[in-house]
Formats: sequence, structure tokens, C-alpha cells
Amino acid sequence: MPDDSGRVFERLRERKDFFMNLFGGVIPITGISFVLLCVFAILFVGYSLGRITIKGVSLGDAGVFVIALLFGAIFKDSIFGEGVAVGETFIEALEVIESLGLILFVTSVGFIAGPKFFGNMKKNFKSYVLLGLVVILAGGLGAISCIFIGDGIGYGASIENREGFVAMIVGLLSGSLTSTPAFSAAKATVAEEYTSLVSVGHGIAYIFGVIGVVLFVQLVPKLAKADMAAERAKLVQVESGESKKSVIENLFNIDDHGFAAFSLAAVLGTIIGKIKIPLSSAGLDGTCFSLTTTGGCLLVSLIIGHFGRVGKINLMPDTHTLKLFRELGLVLFLVGAGVPGGVDFVANFDPMYFVYGIIMTIVPMILGFLFAKYVLKLSLLNSLGSLTGGMTSTPALGTLINTAGTEDVAAAYAATYPIALIAVVLVSQFIIILF
Repeated sequence: MPDDSGRVFERLRERKDFFMNLFGGVIPITGISFVLLCVFAILFVGYSLGRITIKGVSLGDAGVFVIALLFGAIFKDSIFGEGVAVGETFIEALEVIESLGLILFVTSVGFIAGPKFFGNMKKNFKSYVLLGLVVILAGGLGAISCIFIGDGIGYGASIENREGFVAMIVGLLSGSLTSTPAFSAAKATVAEEYTSLVSVGHGIAYIFGVIGVVLFVQLVPKLAKADMAAERAKLVQVESGESKKSVIENLFNIDDHGFAAFSLAAVLGTIIGKIKIPLSSAGLDGTCFSLTTTGGCLLVSLIIGHFGRVGKINLMPDTHTLKLFRELGLVLFLVGAGVPGGVDFVANFDPMYFVYGIIMTIVPMILGFLFAKYVLKLSLLNSLGSLTGGMTSTPALGTLINTAGTEDVAAAYAATYPIALIAVVLVSQFIIILF
């Protein structure tokens, strides 16, 4: 987020040329109202698209992402084109929406998974660690393979040297794994003149990175002709005895819905996520690792969700609140990330880059699932849940919850996600350094 992001909405109020007039100016929609109109229009059309089902498979919440991409592509010149001053302000407003969505979604996931997370980790720690590493290392090897392919066939019309191509590939890797932390780490690691290429790669690969995993978690149960009731029973059996009640009687509630407890987790998570850990001798001035707001909120909400209280104070939000925040956060994140992605996609699309991104999504996704099923012997829903965490795919988790018909898959996601989060950041940085 830019340092002056606090003035985003103030600038939007000042931008009277950022508008839409209806009925000859009788209904002028400007500034913040225009941004919100666009967001809610994308949500309505996106949800409608996501409901379309073909042979039992639908886009679900990813339909919102598709429409957001199309919005950015269609209105690229009129809103975001060169010489259009409002484009930057609009994107800054979308960054606020995206960040809010991430906090709502990830914190909700942490609270939901928290009561079962540590018990599940105790039983399956090695499995989740190994799976997270396998998925990310497979993605890293896919990225390295694409670098060597580029050495043989050329880097593309817009890239003239290997350093720029590596920056593009690392951006594709972060997009294919839908990893914002890896994206940020890559931009911080490459030379300044190549940061834009990281952004381009991330935007190009993000499309299939989201949609590919969303479709995968729906197709696998159908292809396996899985009995979902039986699979849910297996998932519960693995985690039985480890769950804690999310609401404990005779405790003091700060508010009826748990907004205060949720806000506390978001505050602490944001602070912890910003802690910088140096990875080089240059200390804080060099390459640093951090959990980011996403990872910090997930960690804190997992811990608070596990304990559920402090003394006589209940810190567990209401279940309905968590489900609402999870869904709202997911779609807001998809809108905030999708619109700028659509702009970058149109401006810098190269078919070969898109192919590279597909490779870096499919290879770790398939290898990770096969490893979970046949080597680690995890149940179907545990395999898919941990795979969404290994792929760091929050949209796929939302789809899997609907497909599985149970919130318990979030525990597998939350167990694998922190491992994958750290691994993908390090792998991205090492690729830049080594190649």
C-alpha cells in the first residue's frame, strides 16, 4: 500500500471527472460512490456467473474474479489508461478493498480452524509439513524449467535479457500459486528496473492460478465418484476428540456477534505480520521475510480460536459472523485483485507466459494431490484441504468448503498454509538470487 494511501478516499471525493451520469446528468455518480457501484456490480454479475453449472461443475466464487478481470480489461483505457489521472486512485481504492477482504477471510478461516488446528497438527504434523514443501518445491522446479525453456526458445518480444525474464518467471510463480507474500518478496528482491515485470507475470498467471485450483477441487471428487458423506465422516474421524467448543457458556461477551474479538485478532495479526526478519547480512536494509498481514492474521486467529477465551472473557466470534466475514472477505479480495489483474493482463499478455503459468499451477497441484493421497495416505477431503493450503489458494478453500459440505476442511488448509507461505517466499527469492 502506498504511504499516502490514507488520502485515497479524500482524492476520490475530489475527482469529479471520475463519474458516470445517468439520464442526462439527473443521477451523477462520482468518486467513492462510483467505486462502490463498480464493486457491487462486479459482485452481482460475478455471483450470477458462478451459479452457472455445467455437468455439475461451476466457477462458484471464482466467477467474481472472472468478472473483475473482464472489468479491468474492458475499462482499461477509459478508467486506467495513460493520461487518465483517476486510474491510480481507483487502483489504490481497490487495494484497500483487497486488503480488507484478505483480513476478513483469513482471520475467519483461522477462527474456524483454531479449535481443531493444533490437535490436527499434532497427529499429522509431518504430513502437512511434507505436503507444503512438496507443492512449493514442485512449483519452484516448474519455474526453473520454464527459465531453461526460455533460454532455448527466447524470452519473448518484450524482454531482452535473462534477468528480466527471471523476474517475469518469478512473478508468474507467485501468480500461479496466488501468493501475495511471494509477489511482494519477488518485487523487493529483483533489481528496481524489473519490478514491473514481476507485476506483469503475477497478473498473467493469477487467472489460471485461481480458476485452475477452484475447478480441480470440484472435479476430483466427481471423477473419483466420492461419497461425500463418507468422506466427511473420515475427516471427522481423523480429528475426533480434538475439537473444542467455539462458544463456552458462562463467559462474558464484549458484544453479541464477536466483532470485538475479531477486531482484536485483526489488530494483533496486522502488527505481527509486519515484523521483518532479515535474511541477509545487510540486516533490515537487505532482503527481509515477514508473515505479511495475511499470515499474521491467520496465526493470531488460530491461536485465539484454539484457546477461545482469556479468563472469563469470550474471544470466540459467533459462528454466523465468521461464515459471513469469510464469504464477504473472499469476494472483496477477488474484486480488489481481479480488476488490476485484468488491466495488466491486456497490456502485457504473451501466450507463452500464460503457458508457463499453467505449468507452474498444474505441476505442483497434481503432484501435491498424488503425494497426499498415495504417499501420506490422507483422506480425500484432507488431501484437497491441505492442497488448497499448499497452493496458498484462498478462493479454492471457499469452493472446497461448499463442495465438501463441511467447515472442517479449513483445518487442513490452515495446517499446510503457513508452511507453504514461508516456502514460496524463500523459493521465489532463491530463484532470483541463483538464476
